[in-house]
Order: sequence, then structure tokens, then C-alpha cells
Amino acid sequence: MTSKVEDIVQEVYDAYKTNHHSSQYVLQREKHFHYLKRGLRQLTEAYECLDASRPWLCYWILHSLELLDEPIPDSVASDVCQFLRRCQSPQGGFGGGPGQHPHLAPTYAAINALCIIGTEEAFGVIDRKKLLEYLYSLKQPDGSFLMHVGGEVDVRSAYCATSVASLTNILTPALFAGTAEWIARCQNWEGGIGGVPGMEAHGGYTFCGVAALVILKQEHLLNLRSLLRWVTGRQMRFEGGFQGRCNKLVDGCYSFWQAGLLPLLHRALHARGDPALSMAHWMFDQLALQEYILLCCQCPAGGLLDKPGKSRDFYHTCYCLSGLAIAQHFGSGDLHNEVVLGIPENCLQATHPVYNIAPEKVARAVMHFLQYPVPSLDPAPAAQ
Repeated sequence: MTSKVEDIVQEVYDAYKTNHHSSQYVLQREKHFHYLKRGLRQLTEAYECLDASRPWLCYWILHSLELLDEPIPDSVASDVCQFLRRCQSPQGGFGGGPGQHPHLAPTYAAINALCIIGTEEAFGVIDRKKLLEYLYSLKQPDGSFLMHVGGEVDVRSAYCATSVASLTNILTPALFAGTAEWIARCQNWEGGIGGVPGMEAHGGYTFCGVAALVILKQEHLLNLRSLLRWVTGRQMRFEGGFQGRCNKLVDGCYSFWQAGLLPLLHRALHARGDPALSMAHWMFDQLALQEYILLCCQCPAGGLLDKPGKSRDFYHTCYCLSGLAIAQHFGSGDLHNEVVLGIPENCLQATHPVYNIAPEKVARAVMHFLQYPVPSLDPAPAAQ
């Protein structure tokens, strides 16, 4: 299977070399914009299987549009707010659609989508007190969280919980007591992080674990060197994209889940005063990743995909573009170095490597919710 993928990718790269003597790599902005704009209003029946992931569709599309620097019309933003309000559960948190049970994954997606919109209306949708109650209802004695009441435990829940709590100013030491230590137990002998302690290291879970620890300011609990060795080994030396696990195939979505780890690791190692760190580049081949995304992951009709031969979808559009942004932008603020492959118009807006929304949207949400105190919860009623 690996050699089959390599053969297809080789054909794409060969065709490019033959046809483009001027060597210009082009991000098909207009095509992607139309695909995304249409998807926000109407979806085909092919998306029926994602009926429990509707806040995710809002987030994937809104974040892709902000990366492309496409403004969201006020009327659309307001409609998304009203829709997400209907997804919010009376118990707190958000479900996958109106009237569905709350779940941490769509809760994360809904709050990210509302922060991207960033209006008073959007912030006003979130019932912070109920959200805090909901997070407490999922907390386990070992520090981990359930994904939903009666559901499974894995590292995703720790990330979703820390992400929404930190953005909305409901993060308390009591809520996350033991969480950082539990995440650290999920790092295995490979260096990456598995879904639960003892599981195989995986790009999605590793991102969730590291990002959660960054929010909790506990990255030092990990063996950062073995983590760095594991994640840098996941960039495919032939294709240039990333795989999610050892001995697996390249997949465009890991352009974010894996490459997004390197800014987080850079920051953690820099805080330790590591003298070997570059002040201009992340610790992966940024141009090779951009080449893979631009040549192998764009659908000619708009949207992005896993690998050549696969269909486009909004998930891969979001995470291919997010990975492209990570590869293009090193650092932030005063220390910022752009590394853009192809025409200058390929340059995307930057994304925050912890929350995967625009850095200024993170700042706006944090500043807004800091105006309000952490909600105080009523003592639990005595069992009858």
C-alpha cells in the first residue's frame, strides 16, 4: 500500500515538473472559497452521516474561510450563532445537532466556531455556568474526562475540556486536578501519546495531549526529546506530508495534527533555554509539506483531500489549510518569518497552534470572558 501511494505521488510530482517550467505552485483560493461558502448554507445527502457533527461542519468551514482571509457576512454569522444556540444542551455543552445529547467534541467545535465569529452575539450564546457544570459531570477521579455522560475516556476529552475552559474563563485548578499527570501517562515508549495509557502513539492524540498540557502549563511532565524524535519521524521522506502513526500512509489532515506539534514543542524547548533551536524555522521540512499539500491535496473543483485519489471534504479542507498555515508562518509578533512556497498569494492567515483559530480571535475571546468571574457552582444536592 505504501509503494502504491508513493507511485501515485510520483506521478503527480512528475506531471508537475513536465508541465510547469516556470515552477509555480498555486493555492486555488477562489475554488476553495466557493466550495466552503456553498457548504455553509447547503450540503448534499452525502453529509447525512455527519448529522451528529454539525457544529464541526460550522467550525471546519469558518476556520478554512478565516485562513483564506475571506470575511463571513454578518447575516451568515448570525445564522450560525442561532443554529449553535439550538445545539446547546440544557445540561450544558453542545450536542452534534439541535436536540442531541451534549458531547465534548461538538462542544469544542461550537466554541471555536463562536470565537471565530467573535461578536457579542456569538459570545452571548455560551452558557458558561452550565458549561462548567457539564465539564464537572465528565471529570473522572484519575484526572481524565469522559467524552460524554456514560461515554469513553481518551486524550481528546482532556484537550476539548481545557480548550473550551481556557477560552471562556472557566478553567479552575479543581476542575483539572490530576489531568496533566493523566495525560503524561499516555506518552508511551515511542515518544508520542496514545489515546489512553498503554496505547500506540498517534498524531491526533499526541496533538490533543500536548496542546492540553500547554494550556495547563505542564508540558515539562512529558519527555520532550523523545516526543520531538517521534513527531519529526512522522514526516514522510518521499511524499513530504505526515503520517498519523508509525508505518501508516501519508494523510493531508496530519499536516496540522503532526506539524502543529512543532510550534508547541519549539516553545516548550525555548522556555528551557535550549541553545540548538532555530529562530527562523520549525523542526520539520516546511517546504516539503507545502509541496505535498499544494500538489497532492487540492481538488481541482475546490476543497482539499487526504491524498491523490481520495474525495474532498470539509474536514480535510480545514486541516490541510491549517497545516499549510503552520508551514508558512514561523514564530509570531516581533519574531515572525514567512516561508511561502509558490506565488506570494498562496500565503494564508496564521493560525494559533493550540486552538487552531486565528491568534487574534483567541485574544479577543480571552479578553471578553476575563471581564466575567468564573461562575460559582451551587453545592450538589444531597442524594435522596
